[in-house]
Formats: sequence, C-alpha cells, structure tokens
Amino acid sequence: MIFDPFPVFLPSEYRVKFATDPWEHREAAALRRQVFCHEQGIFSGDDRDAIDDVAITLVAISSFAVVPQEVVGTVRIHQAEPGVWWGSRLAVAADYRRISALGTALIRLAVSSAHARGCRKFFAHVQSQNAPLFQRLHWQTIEELELHGRTHHFMRADLDHYPPFADAETGFLSLPKAA
Repeated sequence: MIFDPFPVFLPSEYRVKFATDPWEHREAAALRRQVFCHEQGIFSGDDRDAIDDVAITLVAISSFAVVPQEVVGTVRIHQAEPGVWWGSRLAVAADYRRISALGTALIRLAVSSAHARGCRKFFAHVQSQNAPLFQRLHWQTIEELELHGRTHHFMRADLDHYPPFADAETGFLSLPKAA
C-alpha cells in the first residue's frame, strides 16, 4: 500500500579494512560508545581504555554508489606480547546486525591481518551470545568467565583457517546477504 513504511535502505557493498582516515577512527569510536555504553550499558560514558593507545582499529564501511558512507562495524586488535594477539570491542550498528557477513568479515580480517604480522596465538573474550558465531569460524572456547557483569567465553582462533592477509589498510569488499 502507498502508506506502508519503506524498509531501511542497506547498501549492497561494504569495505572491511584498517581505519586509516580520522573520520573512520571517529565513527568507530562513536559506534563502540553506542553499542557498549548506550545499548548494552557495560561502560558508563566511554569504553576507551589503555589498549586503545596500542590497538589497530578495523572498520566495515558502507558504500553508496562506490562512495564511502559510514562506519557500520568495528573491532580492534593488538599484540599483547610477541606473537600473541587479541581482538576486542567487536561492534556492528543495530540496523546492520541482520547482515551476518559483517561481523564475520571483521573477525576474518582481524585474525588474518594479525597472522600476517607474526601472530602465533589469537585470543578474544567473547560475549556468550556471540560465541556460536566464533565457533562456526573455527574458534575454541577455553573457559567461560564473568567480565563487566556478563558471561564471556575466553576463546582462541584456529590460525589454520586464517591465512595471512598483508593488505589490511586497503582491505576487501564484502558483499553480504541479509540473514
């Protein structure tokens, strides 16, 4: 009918890459605040911590007519000690969560880019509701624990399923299907 609401427009193309421009870093930080502070209430005001000073920020950017539009997903990675990398603060904007390929693409680039930088072990603390996704992506739960008032899985990626990817600054296109 003519008065029915239009569905939310979701672009058909996303670039997943390291954040290299200031606007990408700003929008990634804003998305993390939206997800972890406002939606989930895990942190008050801001979720930044000391890891942000050494972490590499990855982003999923929506495109409209090949023009970058906005950051719709993010994750950060850092090397805790030689060969040991961690991923954290995976966030996807609410309107884009039904596009399951975005979180998957961010995880793949996070682990594969660390692998290209000498990663021998890659870990993450994953909220319980997201553990099945990580398990499908060849992660193993080491233990369950409580962090920030929520159950998390301490998980390790199987690097055999993440070939090294050295061009993370450019990244790759993700052409997802709606879940």
